Amino acid sequence: MGALRRPVRPGLPKPQPGTISSIEAFAAYAASECHLSENTVAAYRRDLRRFFEWLGERSIGGLKIADLGDYAAWLGQQALAPASIARHLVSLRVFFRYLQLEGILQENLAELLGSQKIWERIPRVLTPQQVEKLLEAPAPHDPFWRRDRAILELLYATGCRVSELAHLRLQDLHLDQGYCLCRGKGDKERMVPLGIRAKAAVEAYLAEERPRLVKPATSPEGASACSSLPVGPVRAWESSPGEGPPWLFLSSRGRQLRRERIWELVKRYALRVGVPADISPHTLRHSFATHMLAGGADLRVVQEMLGHANITTTQIYTHVDLNRLKAIHKRFHPRA
Repeated sequence: MGALRRPVRPGLPKPQPGTISSIEAFAAYAASECHLSENTVAAYRRDLRRFFEWLGERSIGGLKIADLGDYAAWLGQQALAPASIARHLVSLRVFFRYLQLEGILQENLAELLGSQKIWERIPRVLTPQQVEKLLEAPAPHDPFWRRDRAILELLYATGCRVSELAHLRLQDLHLDQGYCLCRGKGDKERMVPLGIRAKAAVEAYLAEERPRLVKPATSPEGASACSSLPVGPVRAWESSPGEGPPWLFLSSRGRQLRRERIWELVKRYALRVGVPADISPHTLRHSFATHMLAGGADLRVVQEMLGHANITTTQIYTHVDLNRLKAIHKRFHPRA
């Protein structure tokens, strides 16, 4: 999350305290001055609209810390998950900090709001056996099974976020060298190694399916022309940018595959193989980090691969599962 600075660029809308327009002024400032990602700005906007729904006719400047405590309690009554409540409070703190910079508020009472220790909770992870079943779930009877298998393999092999995967471009692939470039929060670029199986899955998709997905978006014949494309070993990642969309993963219409669609695919295949249906692409990111650390990887290396700015965020993955604890206890304790 980028740090807020005093606005200096002219032309930005001025916030009107206590009105919805202040949300848009803040969103414009966060995007243009702080260079926050579209996803982050959109999340701030959603959270603050909920805050203004609670605020009603009251004035922001007249709020007390007890009132903000009532807001946190109100969020809990909306059946929000603890992580969502914590994110809402973070959005409020950043918004109040912005109002301080504008001279609307003298102090940021939202900084005094406590939040649940979200990051101390152990995230849901899959076992290596569950991951194996999930990654093999796409089958030849699925419309784009090679694409879907490549998506799952990359999510687990790289630990990248779903938004990073959706924005992965052909030029980011360096299959011959066995790595790809991911662009994370703040448009920070990092290099992530690719394993043999992930590389093979991506190469199969590039050779067999992606050329047929490009056709609907680039040919006047549309989808009906897909059958006329040759199928064979095409080194698609070496094609020039003008030969089709730059994105690695495409939809059936030849467009960039949306992150929401990737969520749907992960859940569909999880349901098929009996993996908990409440998992998401982020579960594969959690599993990647947990399995790396369990295998002996250095915490700093995992932090770099995940693109975490702060190592304390990575430390949530240093937990070990109960079965491993039991095995160690049984092996080494004299009275186990």
